[in-house]
Amino acid sequence: MTPDVARNFAAAFAQHIREGLRTTSQPRLIVGRDGRGSGAALADAACEGLCAWGFDVIDLGIVSTPTVGLMIGHLGAVGGIVLTASHNPIEWNGLKTLNADGLALPVDEANQVIARFRAGTSASTVPCGVRTRRTDGDQVHVDRVLANVDVAAIRMKHFRVALDSVNGGGSRAGKMLLEALGCDVLHLNGEHTGTFAHTPEPIEANLHQLSDAVRDSGSIAVGFAQDPDADRLALVDERGKFIGEEYTLVLGVFRLLQRHGHGDLATNLSTSRMIDDLAAKFPPSRVIRTAVGEANVVAGIKACKGIGGGEGNGGLIWPKICWVRDSLSAMALVLELLTHEGQTLSEVTAGIRPYAMIKRKLDLAAMGGQSAVPQALEKVREFFTNRLGARLNETDGIRIDLPDGWVHLRASNTEPIIRLIAEASDRSRAEELCNECSIAAGFGESPRL
Repeated sequence: MTPDVARNFAAAFAQHIREGLRTTSQPRLIVGRDGRGSGAALADAACEGLCAWGFDVIDLGIVSTPTVGLMIGHLGAVGGIVLTASHNPIEWNGLKTLNADGLALPVDEANQVIARFRAGTSASTVPCGVRTRRTDGDQVHVDRVLANVDVAAIRMKHFRVALDSVNGGGSRAGKMLLEALGCDVLHLNGEHTGTFAHTPEPIEANLHQLSDAVRDSGSIAVGFAQDPDADRLALVDERGKFIGEEYTLVLGVFRLLQRHGHGDLATNLSTSRMIDDLAAKFPPSRVIRTAVGEANVVAGIKACKGIGGGEGNGGLIWPKICWVRDSLSAMALVLELLTHEGQTLSEVTAGIRPYAMIKRKLDLAAMGGQSAVPQALEKVREFFTNRLGARLNETDGIRIDLPDGWVHLRASNTEPIIRLIAEASDRSRAEELCNECSIAAGFGESPRL
C-alpha cells in the first residue's frame, strides 16, 4: 500500500463513478481517514486520483467511516473513499469505496473497480477538480444521532461512561455525542497520535485497559470501545466485564424493536442466534440472513424494508442515521435502552439467552491457498448433508444449522484466512461443531487462535 497504489485505485473508482453519471454538473466525492499515521500521504494521493477525473473532493480529515457515509448524502455527493484498515493493525491501510447512498459498493461493482485498477485506467480528458477541506463532519453526524434518540430522557440519567477510541477516527465524534447526551465521560485513547494505544480490534484480549478503568471506578455504567474507523463497537458492563461484540447488535435492535413494536431485521450468516430469539419476542418480526459483508447486509435491510440490522462483530446499521455500521448509533441506542429499562447493562444482558460462540482462523497459505476452499466446502457439504435436522445454507461459504447449534465455514473478505465459527448452548458443543467441520474439510482439528 503506497501513495501510487492509492492514487491509481482512487482514479479507477473515479472513472467507474463517472461512467455511471447522468449529470454534466461538477460532481462531488467525499474523502476521510481513520487516524493511522500512513493515512495523510495516502489521502493526499487518493484525492489527486479523484480530482484528476474531474471530481471536486471534499476532504473531511480524520473522521469515522459512517461519518463519510452520512456526509455523502448530506452534501449531495456521488460517492466517497475512506482511507482505513478498520480493525487491522497499524501497519495495514486500505481504501473503502462508498456509493451515492453512502454504503459500500455491491460486490459486482467492487469487482469492476478492482479489475479496472489492475488493468490501469485510461488518461482523463475532463478538467481537474478541486480539493477543499471541511471540519464539520463530526458535528453533522452527532446532530443526526441526537435528532433520533430521546435526548432528554438519557440526560436525566446522568450516566458516567468510559470510551476507548483507540486514537482512531471516532475519537472526537464519540466524545461529542456522549457529552451531548449528558454523560460524564472518561475518555481513553482519544488523541489522534497516528498510532494505536493497543491492538485495535475491539475484542476482549485488547480491552484490558477499558475493563480495568470501569471496574476500578465503581461508578461507570458502561464502557464503550470503538475500532479505528469507528464502525464497530464493543461493550463492557458496569462490573468491568467484557460482554462480547455480538451483544452490540442485539442490544441496539432490542431498542429499535421496542420503539416500533416489531420490524424486520437483517444480519449475516456468522451472527449469533440471539437476534433471532429477540425478534421472536416481537412478532411478526423476521431476521433475514445474508452473506458476510456490510453491502450484503444493507441489501438485506433494504429488500425487507427493515428497521435495522448489522453484523455480530459489533456493527449496528441504523438506516435513519446512515447505511454504514456506526458506533455512534450503537452507543446512543444502548444508553436509550438502559434508560428505558431502568436496569444496569449486566441486568439487561442477563435477560437475553446466552450462547457460546467459538471463532477460529485457519491459515489459507498452509492449506494450499485460495484454490483449496471450494474442495473444503464440498467436503463439509457432503459430511453434513444427511445429518438429522441439518439445514445447509451456501450463500457464503457453507453454514450448517442444527437443532442444538450451527457452524459456518467461509473464506475471509479482509484477511488471507478461512474463518470457522460455531455457536451452541454450551462451549463444549460449539468446540465439537468447530472440530467436526474442520476435520470434515480436511484440515484436522481447528487450532485455537
